[in-house]
Amino acid sequence: MTEFAKSPLNKVVRGPNRAQYDKDEVYKIVDSHFLCHLAYVYEGTPIVIPTGYGRVGDTVFVHGSSKNRMLNALLKNESVSATVTHMDGIVLARSVFHHSFNYRSAVLFGKPRLVSDWDEKMEALKVITDNIIKGRWEEARSPNTKEMKATIVMAIDITDASAKVRAEGANDEPHDMDLDVWAGVLPLDITVGAPLKNKDCKPGLETPDSITNFRGLS
Repeated sequence: MTEFAKSPLNKVVRGPNRAQYDKDEVYKIVDSHFLCHLAYVYEGTPIVIPTGYGRVGDTVFVHGSSKNRMLNALLKNESVSATVTHMDGIVLARSVFHHSFNYRSAVLFGKPRLVSDWDEKMEALKVITDNIIKGRWEEARSPNTKEMKATIVMAIDITDASAKVRAEGANDEPHDMDLDVWAGVLPLDITVGAPLKNKDCKPGLETPDSITNFRGLS
C-alpha cells in the first residue's frame, strides 16, 4: 500500500487541496522531525503533551517513566493519535484575516501497545535516540537493567495517517490588492548553536561526531 486510505478519521476536510495521503510523503515529514504531540484524556480533561519519538516501518516508538501518566493512560486505549508539525514560515497578508503559516504537518493514528520484549525495547530506545541525534546511541552508555525497568516504551502501530502542507504566499482578496500594506512570507528555520560542554566533563574531551554533524530539522 503506497497510500493511506481516506477515512472519516484521517480525511483532511479543511483545505483538502493541501492534503497528502502518500506514505512516502507522510513519513518524510515524520522522519525529518523528532518531536510529536500526543493527546490523551485524564479524569475527563483532554491533555496534549510533546514527546520525542522514532519510527521504524509503520511503527512509531515513544518512551517515558514507568509511572508516566500519559503513556499508562494511552496504553488502555484502542487507538491513539500523534501529530508532527514543521513551521516553515509566517504568511503576512494585506488583511489580518488572511494571515497564515506555511507548514508541514502529519497526523498519525494507530493502536498502542506496550513494548515488553527486551530486545525490541532496547532497539526502540536506540531508534528514538538516533532520530533525535543520529549516531548518539553508539557514543553514550546504553541503559542498564534498572533503567530499563524504570522505562515504558510504547509502540504505535500506524493504521491511518494524512499530511497537510502549505507552501505559498499570501492569498488576499481582490479588493485589498491596492492597499499600501506589505504582503509576503517570513521564513522560519531552526538555527543550531555552538555546543555547550558540561563543566564536569573530563578535560580534553572533543565534541563527538553526532553533535558536530547535527544540522537541525529539514
